[in-house]
Amino acid sequence: MKTMAIYIDKTFKNMIKNYLIFILLFLTTLIYAQSNLSYVDPTIGGVGLILQPTRPTVQLPNCMLRSYPMKNDQLDDQIRYFPLNVASHRIAYVFQFLPVSGESGVWDKKFTIETEQTTPYYYQVTSEVKNDVIEFTTAARSAIFQVTFAENDQNFFRLGILNGEGELQVGKRVITGTDHFQGMKAYLYAETDVDIEDIRYKDNEKKHALLRIGQNAKTVRFKYGISYISVEQAKQNLYNEIPGWNFDEVKQTAYNAWDKVLSQINVEGGTEAQKRIFYTALYRCYERMVDINEYGAYYSAFDHKVHQSDKPFYVDNWLWDTYIALEPLFMILNPEMAQERIRSFVTMYEQSGWMPSFAVVFGDWPAMTGNNAAIWMTDAWAKGLRDFNFDKAYEGIKKGSLEATLLPWNNGPPTSLDSFYNEKGYMPGLWPGEKETVKEVDPGWEKRQSVSVTIDNSYSDWCIAQMADFAGNKKDRELFLTRSLNYRNVFRVEKGFVWPKDKNGDWIEPFDPRFAGREYFTENNAYTFNWAAKHDLQGLFNLMGGKKQAEAKLDQLFREDLGTSKFSFWHTQPDASGLVGQFVMGNEPSLHIPYLYNYMGAPWKTQKRIRMLLDTWFTDNLFGIPGDEDGGGMSSFVIFSMMGFFPVTAGIPVYNIGSPVFGKISIDLPNGKQFIVKANNNSDKNKYIQNASLNGSKLNKCWFTHKDLAKGGLLELQMGDKPNLEWGSEEGDTPPSHNDYQSMTK
Repeated sequence: MKTMAIYIDKTFKNMIKNYLIFILLFLTTLIYAQSNLSYVDPTIGGVGLILQPTRPTVQLPNCMLRSYPMKNDQLDDQIRYFPLNVASHRIAYVFQFLPVSGESGVWDKKFTIETEQTTPYYYQVTSEVKNDVIEFTTAARSAIFQVTFAENDQNFFRLGILNGEGELQVGKRVITGTDHFQGMKAYLYAETDVDIEDIRYKDNEKKHALLRIGQNAKTVRFKYGISYISVEQAKQNLYNEIPGWNFDEVKQTAYNAWDKVLSQINVEGGTEAQKRIFYTALYRCYERMVDINEYGAYYSAFDHKVHQSDKPFYVDNWLWDTYIALEPLFMILNPEMAQERIRSFVTMYEQSGWMPSFAVVFGDWPAMTGNNAAIWMTDAWAKGLRDFNFDKAYEGIKKGSLEATLLPWNNGPPTSLDSFYNEKGYMPGLWPGEKETVKEVDPGWEKRQSVSVTIDNSYSDWCIAQMADFAGNKKDRELFLTRSLNYRNVFRVEKGFVWPKDKNGDWIEPFDPRFAGREYFTENNAYTFNWAAKHDLQGLFNLMGGKKQAEAKLDQLFREDLGTSKFSFWHTQPDASGLVGQFVMGNEPSLHIPYLYNYMGAPWKTQKRIRMLLDTWFTDNLFGIPGDEDGGGMSSFVIFSMMGFFPVTAGIPVYNIGSPVFGKISIDLPNGKQFIVKANNNSDKNKYIQNASLNGSKLNKCWFTHKDLAKGGLLELQMGDKPNLEWGSEEGDTPPSHNDYQSMTK
């Protein structure tokens, strides 16, 4: 009996031991099995603050087929349709699709939402009352809907074109179509997995069709390919990617693609909300650019030809928004893709004769101000990303400065205002009430934006000077360095502000730095553009009276009164959202401004401001983006800032240190190495850096180089709840300006 008791006791202990081991392994599996993808919430920012909401876009990373339910915003409970492709972010859509049911009103019926599930790779929505279910997932150039009708009713697929011209051809199970938009065509090839029992066309035109699904068909699938080349190519795209009808298999493949890119950066510490904010922002960064090569060929709207190529052809970036942080982020995460994107731009220049401004799928969309391709390409070259045709790139950006118009929302030959700019070194403004006489200027909303044009092109000309220096072209270097100082012509020293000048060189009066609008500025006012000469910060501070005076002015930016009611202020400047004083968190020209304290010897103020701005304006709810997100333009600021560093001046390959929100951030670099930021004792209160080291060596500087990052390493920060006024404050500790960075780029 004693032996038996011992045996039972041992058996029981072993069972307990094994059970505990099982529980431990199970919990470990749960910990490590949680993908960063689980933190992504595409509804964050889905109610726009003044401007555009974000959209729960479903796509593969940087791939051409994108879609989301078309409704007003995330609070809207009715879906009008699904675009079968978002051809260009926010500005072009092709074809429309929506399952509908019933006997009447089906042409105008919307899908009323009861529940939604939103992810980057999969979307599901259930209708109220009837409980019909729509599911959607995507491949690179094709996608598939799975629709479950709850009742044996009159059930339809409603299909149509979106852009006025085009038509649909519907067979028993095959649908083809064309949709004309912005001077080009999109082609559709689609199939259903059940017979279409009846076809109705709206207004006897084959632009909109109702496809009746048999009453016995409960779950029906609709898969399709999109092409910019032909219907046959759309079919090939579909068959290459979704040859069968296994919805879950397509969904899993899409999941895997997102899981891979979102696993490249891993964070520890922080809150669940901060992880949701961070990984949702990272997902947004992969919305653009998109590769439109279709298995060996692509259509280019830059010469309206189909080109045979086995290389990606990337379109759809808004460089005014994205050169600041989005493109620099990809130079870290995927430098090969970053160079492919630049190669695509150079090819567009060769095809069209002009370097694009905004390179969208239907060609150049010359929005905003500045020769931003010059900034982007110089930044890549300075960081050692040089696998593109330098001579052609340089030719294109130089032409964009000297031979193209600098006017906003224009690209092409120069105007009389450009001749004036080349002679006088600034874009002249009009006096209040003065009539516009230059036909190329939009006299309605966009206008001349004269101060912004001057400052933005000063920066891009400085970048061209660096490219000339790389090429050993001393004459061009001197020319563009001289032009890079043009911003000083619109800085009124006695007022301490950038200020419009007329054609006679007189300062325009009356002028209030708050309310200038687009006559003089791009989407912002003088308070923001006071800090836009990122290429000559020391020179800018000198105009302000020196670093201490500039620091006081920067302090005041965050405290300055609006001078009027908010609705009056926003009537003039609707893009100025996310306000802190006169600082505008919701617009891209402001993204670098909180980091300027680093250059003034007061990096603790950068740390304070960055944490405050992240905590205030970037939240994990429907209001979590303070301005237009612009397909990664705003979200890339979030990624960099939450990791604890930021690229203030594209073209100077350094990163300013801020205040990371996580205890540890690990970036898996493409070269197999890691760059780690470790913030010891980090918390919401312990936001100030006490001391730092880089790869074990003491670091007093509040910056590090791209080379430091690219070779892998450890940036270790000791955090505390009180600022260390000494760290990073000495002259040699501040980030390099344009005068002393050259040795890092040779």
